[in-house]
Amino acid sequence: MNATGSGILLAHPSGNQFFRHLAQAFQRAGMLGELCTCIDWRGGGWRDALVPRGVATELGRRSFSRELGVPVASHPWREVARLVSGKLGCRRLTRHETGPFSVDAVYRDFDRWVAGRLTAAPGAGMVYAYEDAAEATFSAAKARGWRCVYDLPIAHWATSRRLLAEEAARLPEWEPTLVGTRDSPGKLARKERELALADVVVCPSRFVAESLPQAAREGKRIVVAPFGSPAAGGQVRTSAPAGKLRVLFAGSMSQRKGLADLFATMRGLRRSDVELVVLGSPVAAPAFYRRMLADFTYEPPRPHEAVLALMRTCDILCLPSIVEGRALVVQEALSCGLPAIITANTGADDAVEEGRSGFVVPIRSPEAIAEKIAWFAEHRAAWPEFSRAAQAAAARFTWTAYGETIVDALLALDGPWRVNTPEQSPGH
Repeated sequence: MNATGSGILLAHPSGNQFFRHLAQAFQRAGMLGELCTCIDWRGGGWRDALVPRGVATELGRRSFSRELGVPVASHPWREVARLVSGKLGCRRLTRHETGPFSVDAVYRDFDRWVAGRLTAAPGAGMVYAYEDAAEATFSAAKARGWRCVYDLPIAHWATSRRLLAEEAARLPEWEPTLVGTRDSPGKLARKERELALADVVVCPSRFVAESLPQAAREGKRIVVAPFGSPAAGGQVRTSAPAGKLRVLFAGSMSQRKGLADLFATMRGLRRSDVELVVLGSPVAAPAFYRRMLADFTYEPPRPHEAVLALMRTCDILCLPSIVEGRALVVQEALSCGLPAIITANTGADDAVEEGRSGFVVPIRSPEAIAEKIAWFAEHRAAWPEFSRAAQAAAARFTWTAYGETIVDALLALDGPWRVNTPEQSPGH
């Protein structure tokens, strides 16, 4: 066990890019004790040949010790079984919450494993864990005198549940796409227990922070740390749009992302000089979407670099989300020079400068979306200036700043926990 009580144990089941950048920030600050994740792939060569190609690609994204050069403890088997079951189409095994290899089962199993590791560790340390994988970990940490930091990546469940229930009533035909309405009371209660145990709650946006009930904030430090923007890469267009104005929607094809409102916008707009491009994973059958809007260009999911390449062929991003945490796709599009039309509920409204790099519209307002799309179609000469402003806006958000915001907040805490910063020894 490398978490000696004078550093942070950072635990995430799947190890996304937020986890990677935070691990690097903790390491630079001398604060990192250990990383815990399900898979730390150290394969390559013949090892990759032993698993299906799609699974090997996913495993390749999870090479933390080799890529980051930090100590990593892994707990892989249930997550590997989930990936393989998904590739083989065994839906019963991965069914939401109840499947033995569902995401929820993986998270609960991982949480218990991390908690078990903590029982042998000395006190005066800190654990940083994520929503749905923190209850057992935090309970064990509290028993050892550790501080608990909770990463909440999306709006509090009560806010999400309320907004999505309103959508189900407003647009019942889109209700099957609202997966977030299917969480069991037991899962929601678990989220509440995790939050109650936390000393610090880290949120990616003001929208997430403000979604927390007042009672849940008491006695806790709330930290807002916006995600960083990716480098655009490739050649960003500088000329005004020619031909049809290409409006891009990118994300899961659900009404949580506001796709129904964008479809309603396009039905009412009826402009031959505007084209809608939908990039994302279907949640319903393809025929359902064509029934809702016959004329749009569908683009399937693809690797990140290919997503950015497609973005550069479009003119504006439109993401009228109902509830998010922080939609990183907004910053990705801005970095590619696309002005954006979004709602504040994307959590990325601080990245869109009104009337300079895009527009923020109310949720559930196809009329407002139509007005802004029409404005871009009719003011094409203004597009290059909007595009430059979009890139500048994206550049304001860096992964270094993301990590430093969290590091600074944790260093400012009072109490028994200590870190090995360059200015401090373990006994300071």
